Amino acid sequence: MLHDDEVPVGEAVVRSLLEAQCPQWAGRPLSPAGAGTDNTMYRVGEDLLVRLPRTADKARSLRKEQQWLPRLAPLLALAVPELCHAGTPTPGFPLPWSVHRWIDGDEAQPDAVQDWAAFGTALAGFVRELHAIDLMGARRAGDLSWYRGGSLKACDEWISTCFDACRTSVGDELDIESLERIWRTAVALPEPSGPHVWLHGDLRPTNLLVADGRLHAVIDFGCLCVGFPDAEHSAVWDLPPQARHAYWSTAKLDEPTWSRARAWAVAVGVSGIAYYRHTFPAFVAECRARLEAILADAARG
Repeated sequence: MLHDDEVPVGEAVVRSLLEAQCPQWAGRPLSPAGAGTDNTMYRVGEDLLVRLPRTADKARSLRKEQQWLPRLAPLLALAVPELCHAGTPTPGFPLPWSVHRWIDGDEAQPDAVQDWAAFGTALAGFVRELHAIDLMGARRAGDLSWYRGGSLKACDEWISTCFDACRTSVGDELDIESLERIWRTAVALPEPSGPHVWLHGDLRPTNLLVADGRLHAVIDFGCLCVGFPDAEHSAVWDLPPQARHAYWSTAKLDEPTWSRARAWAVAVGVSGIAYYRHTFPAFVAECRARLEAILADAARG
């Protein structure tokens, strides 16, 4: 359990949901297919995936996927999740849930990617394509108003408490003072002034699938929102320098945007360590690696 209000789920629950709402798939083999901070996944046969939100709050993100992915998918060149069934709550699982088409591919890790520069270029192309899609009447409100599409200043008080928590938990292992200087330098910059765009919101390597060594699909649109694009670019600090430099060159970002993106990467890292340090060690390690990459970049100037 990662959250205090988490709804327990297991194979028996998934089977009961399929039997009640998707009997055509209920007899297929089930196998765990991973779990993130927001959802637990099960593979159904060879070609389907069930996504179940961990909490009622995370279910709001799943509803966004159900509403918007069918409209965004035809406008994107890379594969994205295809909704096959929008599940409704039951007594055994009182939250909405989804069945998606299974997408083959490996997470974006060193043993899967052939050319990191080409990967960074492809990721920048996906981001440009997503950001150019018409908002179709959507606006930055309700579930489409996530913090990463907004202002650094609006998060300053919260992120300051995360820096304090990190000083206590990993302060001897990370240069928290330098990370906080990076954050405060960006907070002092002028606010972004461009138009709001669609944002994936969480382009971590675990959400980027590779096939034949190349970027093939982008998954998990639970953080989908509308807002300023700066935070979208923060994911490049989860990638090797070759990918980061190619992304920068392709996206043609100016220095203030890059600085704000780096600050968002700091924010995601320190907040992840602060929240999950006792419950999700793999995610904490991912956050630490991101912060170490930021510090290494800063040291190189």
